[in-house]
Amino acid sequence: MTVAIGHSAAGVLSLLEEEDNVLKAHALEQLNQVVDHHWAEIADAIPLIEELSEEKSFPNRELAAYVASKCFFHLEEYEDALRLALGAGTYFDLNMRSQYTDTIIATCIDNYVAVRAKEDVEAEKALDPRLTHVVERMFERCYAAGEFRQAMGIALEARRLDQVKECLARSTDALAALSYCFEICKTVVSNRHFRLKVFGVMLEVYRSRPTQDHVSLCQVLQMLDNHMEVSKILEQLVRGTDRDCLIAFQVVFDLNENENQKFLMNVYHSLPTPSPTADSAATDGTTATEEGKTESLVSDTTTSTVPATPPVAPAGARSDYWDKLSKLKQILCGEFLVDLKLDFLHSRSDSDPLIMKTIKTAVENRNSVLHHAAVIAHAYMNCGTTSDSFLRENLEWLGKATNWAKFTATASLGVVHKGHVRESMNLLAPYLPQGGITTSPYSEGGALYAMGLIHANKGFASTGSKNTMQYLRNALKNAGSDETVQHGACLGIGLCGLASHDYELYEELKAVLFTDSAVAGEGAGIAIGLTLLGAGGEARNGEIVKDLLAYAHDTKHEKIIRGCVMGIALIMYEREEQADALIEQLTRDKDPLIRYGAMYTIAMAYAGTANNNAIRRLLHVAVSDVSDDVRRAAVTCLGFILFRTPVQVPKLVSLLAESFNPHVRYGACVAVGIACAGTAKNEAIQLLEPLLDDAVDYVRQGALLALAMVIMQESEGRNPKVALIRAKILKLITDKHVTTMTKMGAILAQGILDAGGRNVVISLQSHTGFTKMAAVVGLAIWAQHWFWYPLFNFLELSFQTTMAVGLNKDLNLPRGFELICNAKESAFATPKRLEEKKEEKKELVATAVLSTTAKARARQAKQDAKEKPDKASDASEDFVMEEKETSADDEEKKEESGDAMDVDAVGPKPVGGQKAPVAKEPTRFTFKTPARVTLAQESVITLDKSQRYVPVMYPTQRLTGVIMLHDTMPDEAEDVEAVKAPAAAGAENEAEPPEPFEWEPPQ
Repeated sequence: MTVAIGHSAAGVLSLLEEEDNVLKAHALEQLNQVVDHHWAEIADAIPLIEELSEEKSFPNRELAAYVASKCFFHLEEYEDALRLALGAGTYFDLNMRSQYTDTIIATCIDNYVAVRAKEDVEAEKALDPRLTHVVERMFERCYAAGEFRQAMGIALEARRLDQVKECLARSTDALAALSYCFEICKTVVSNRHFRLKVFGVMLEVYRSRPTQDHVSLCQVLQMLDNHMEVSKILEQLVRGTDRDCLIAFQVVFDLNENENQKFLMNVYHSLPTPSPTADSAATDGTTATEEGKTESLVSDTTTSTVPATPPVAPAGARSDYWDKLSKLKQILCGEFLVDLKLDFLHSRSDSDPLIMKTIKTAVENRNSVLHHAAVIAHAYMNCGTTSDSFLRENLEWLGKATNWAKFTATASLGVVHKGHVRESMNLLAPYLPQGGITTSPYSEGGALYAMGLIHANKGFASTGSKNTMQYLRNALKNAGSDETVQHGACLGIGLCGLASHDYELYEELKAVLFTDSAVAGEGAGIAIGLTLLGAGGEARNGEIVKDLLAYAHDTKHEKIIRGCVMGIALIMYEREEQADALIEQLTRDKDPLIRYGAMYTIAMAYAGTANNNAIRRLLHVAVSDVSDDVRRAAVTCLGFILFRTPVQVPKLVSLLAESFNPHVRYGACVAVGIACAGTAKNEAIQLLEPLLDDAVDYVRQGALLALAMVIMQESEGRNPKVALIRAKILKLITDKHVTTMTKMGAILAQGILDAGGRNVVISLQSHTGFTKMAAVVGLAIWAQHWFWYPLFNFLELSFQTTMAVGLNKDLNLPRGFELICNAKESAFATPKRLEEKKEEKKELVATAVLSTTAKARARQAKQDAKEKPDKASDASEDFVMEEKETSADDEEKKEESGDAMDVDAVGPKPVGGQKAPVAKEPTRFTFKTPARVTLAQESVITLDKSQRYVPVMYPTQRLTGVIMLHDTMPDEAEDVEAVKAPAAAGAENEAEPPEPFEWEPPQ
């Protein structure tokens, strides 16, 4: 029996009320065919259909469940639709591709993931087995279709470690699957404990492979903080062939880029050292402390002092084993990389001296704030280049800095000489106490701070590591009650001992903190956080956090409270869920300064994780807290959490950027600047540009700083807006009617734009996706400049050198290695330098000649010519002046001027008005290394494989940063250049002594 369904399903629905099950089943079959069109009518009968699906005696209850599920789907009640679909049996076919099936599967997976993510054993037991069955069938469907990425995503979200293993095992491209898993773990998996388990699974898979990917393997081991395994892998590579040794060097350079100093130190000390039997000096330069920990005592020439008798290579190793290992340690400890970067930044600096002259001229003599800003901008522009010639040439101008401005100016030398660790004491000697006599506490304090800036995150490099720390500790003890010197010494100690977890150092800093001196206490609080950076997971550090919080509640000094809460935030760096209880406690505190610290604790604990709970908490505080400082901090901290997905930040803060509260608008600017630094995202530029004209001056300042951070190293060739923004900044600097705060922002923005001789960029993550610890910390402390200008100098920690440098097996620079950029050279060119305006001399202007006058004179001249044919005449002799050579700019101005009076041309007219043809710029170019390569440029760099040197891990290796090169012609002589750090300022390059010769006196 067939029931025709026209424009209504009422007739079929009436059959559901019949007693006969056959009629009911027939009605359900008919409804199943038309439910997508008549669901609105059928919806009224859902209770009846659902009742049939629950009736055990009804043979077609699965069909009833399926029809009811489809009705709920059209009503957008997806939970009910899923519940009934799970009871539909074979009617619910996972292989049928339709909107209904896809939606139900998605809802099923979401519910399954939500239960699994809670890690509640009871909830998992109560989970509907049919739900689990659907998920399992989905995994099988993905494997059958080769959708391994989709399966991996579901497995990671649902925290199914068994399916992660299965996916890696069944994948047709294991390396691609491992790489994808690694990326997803860093960006998507929010639970730290599960993430480490996944890395453990990946480690097993990597080890089981017949061919080892040493770089990826060591990256996973770093995630697991397994320094022992890394040191074993490196040692085995050094034992092997020259190619294996090059791979070991490349691995260490990549590890160095991640900037996890603590991990690198542990790997360094785990490597073998020459036997001490030959010479007691033949050690790796380490000593044991009372607690059994090792400290660096690196020589200023090599990392390992060569014994008097060369040590014998271990069994199975080559004769040059110890030499190779020594070079490996030089790279690992950062000593070689420091010299390499100094050499590059010094020799390739493209800083424009005229910009600083312009700023100096524009800064009013009596405005200390702008003078302060100008000195800091100079430090940014020359960061790491060791070029301080402008300051030396303008000592009188620099001397106008007084008190704390003098402190900052002296400290800025540490930014200019960043990494110049061997010469740090010589460079700063004029500002340090001479023979126990202190010239100025501000200069002395600033010099101690500068010393920390030079040595920041350089735990091993040079003799400076331990000696400098000891010098700073002695300076802190000898400072007495001088809080200026104490402040500088504390900051220097914190920077020099970054993440060292030295508890003896903590006790010394705590003693300064408890003196209840406001300025010294703030420095001590920050220094404690820097020293114990990321140590919040240990039980002992829980007590330290409690002590800091208790003291913050007891003291009356706002500066000390800020120092304590920032210290707490730094201690909880990357602790994620372990910091949740503390964050909850700090957020609910009645003191706004402690709530302010809570925002930075969230930022540090969840830096780069894009954790939804952290973002939700910050957004809630940003619109609800009664303190402007807390709201500003909450919005700013969004940038730290979302820097891996920069495109999301402008969307997220777009409404906050239009807030009535200027502090929130300022926070939105800084958040965009932090997250989108160096990306030149159009969304970020479009959000910040309107804020340049904000009614509040400090919002304009924030917009200028953020805009400079966003467009760092972006060229005018790629984005025409860059030229307009640069012109706007320069105009604000020179305009006398701009407010002090705005002009200060413009000066600092100019410094950020041209930072490091235009060879550095702000970057919070390495190319492998690791969070750069020092960079995040540097920006977090830099953001405190709102309260304390000397902290502007911390921005140097976030600067990453953008370079491509090729090195051979001897760590020298081959002169013949070239790379190809598949783009126009103008797309990545540095900005043009400013041109100095020349004084215009006043000159006579040709008198305008009317056409009638000219004709009359011409007739007269013609008549005179007839009368005196033998005399040469010139009709224009009476009124033509001596011509002046005009510049191209003047000619263009004359041509563009539309108001000029029409004058008859005197003399010959130019033949044809055609301009010289402009040569078309090539779409690709070749360049030699070392060279500047921006982040945007990386994607268009390729290699000519026919040349002598090729990257040792090509094609999987990136072609930027430090590239270890394999020599395809090892028997031929090499044309190389040694890496040599620049000499200290004022030091003269002495000529090398002549070769030995015999002198015979003349007869």
